[in-house]
Amino acid sequence: MTAQVSSPGTQSMDATHNDVLAEVRNHIGHLTLNRPAGLNALTLDMVRNLQRQLDAWAQDSTVHAVVLRGAGEKAFCAGGDIRSLYDSFKNGDSLHQDFFVEEYALDLAIHHYRKPVLALMDGFVLGGGMGLVQGADLRVVTEKSRLAMPEVGIGYFPDVGGSYFLPRVPGELGIYLGVTGVQIRAADALYCGLADWYLDSNKIAILDEQLDQMAWHDTALKDLQGVLARLAVQQLPEAPFIALRPAIDHFFALPDVPSMVEQLRAVTVADSHDWALATADLLETRSPLAMGVTLEMLRRGRHLSLEDCFALELHLDRQWFERGDLIEGVRALLIDKDKTPRWNPPTLQALGAGHVESFFEGFDRTGS
Repeated sequence: MTAQVSSPGTQSMDATHNDVLAEVRNHIGHLTLNRPAGLNALTLDMVRNLQRQLDAWAQDSTVHAVVLRGAGEKAFCAGGDIRSLYDSFKNGDSLHQDFFVEEYALDLAIHHYRKPVLALMDGFVLGGGMGLVQGADLRVVTEKSRLAMPEVGIGYFPDVGGSYFLPRVPGELGIYLGVTGVQIRAADALYCGLADWYLDSNKIAILDEQLDQMAWHDTALKDLQGVLARLAVQQLPEAPFIALRPAIDHFFALPDVPSMVEQLRAVTVADSHDWALATADLLETRSPLAMGVTLEMLRRGRHLSLEDCFALELHLDRQWFERGDLIEGVRALLIDKDKTPRWNPPTLQALGAGHVESFFEGFDRTGS
């Protein structure tokens, strides 16, 4: 289904059957990911519908801003529809290739969008969901928000611009998020700079009412910020990362993942011991290859432009279905559901630096 370009005050035609809903109210284009039963996971059709609608609104002088959200109570977006990509590869189709090219183009377009984008990150914001929101001007989290780049858990690497936005999180926190795949809540998202505002989820309806009634005075961005300032806050107390930051900055600056695991297991300080052991245990469940490539990708990404980061991720994608661990990870976790992936190589100790480096051979920084 395609999201029709809607006139002000009207909803998309046949909206109840669309995976992307589009509506304009008070000069604001509202886009809703509408697959709540699938946690609003992105399909290629959804990517194309989002791109088409954003392109139309960019040219429409009556639309001043865009609000992006997910339908249902559980998720903004839990990532890409990985099962469809698995099936495409297994069937010899091209969907899994087309998906990443077009998804990354959409994410990049949001980063460069000419009108302010407000992202309501209520519920799960995972993988591809993070790609949609990290280019937004105003990123709003709630008490239900759970943010993560969890790709290493299924034998993949944090893409959708993760090679750009994760290394730019303070200290080594972004490296930690990418290599472990852990989820964070609102306070840590604000502390990391992965969100801008906190709003209680029960105030989203009030936010919508005020957006519908607001008068446009200054720039569209300032007007939106004024509405948020009356309802939301930009800091929350007691972010867990504040206490963990020294340890994370130490361990995740180490040269490689085996060194991280070894030193985490050697921690004897009482207040860090449990966290260190739990982190080491978690790392040993992840794909060694995915973690090794992720670490190298994120460290390279620190020195690359946004466009070059997306080009690097596509460079890795083109090899990953054949040479990476994603197909095995999806098999173990989503297809057979035995939850015992046979990673290749099976251990961190068996992963050679040359194996990791081979994935980056031939990459041109200019993205050509």
